Amino acid sequence: MKIVRRIGVPPTARGSMSGQTCPDIFELSDGNFAIIGTDATETLDGKLPPDAARAEYERIVVIDRKTLIHAKTDIPDV
Repeated sequence: MKIVRRIGVPPTARGSMSGQTCPDIFELSDGNFAIIGTDATETLDGKLPPDAARAEYERIVVIDRKTLIHAKTDIPDV
């Protein structure tokens, strides 16, 4: 599995001063996506809706709104 491309713009284009440790979204060679964000599993796990569940190996990751909005045009429709 490899990172194929960034989805959206680099952190520096979203206002990050350092541009080195910011939320980011990447498309992977297998078609999946990798997210760099803040681990909020402990905070949100018990607040998931009844029809949502998380496997033990999964984490709930939060990214800021600006990151996702800037990625919107790069997210494939299909």
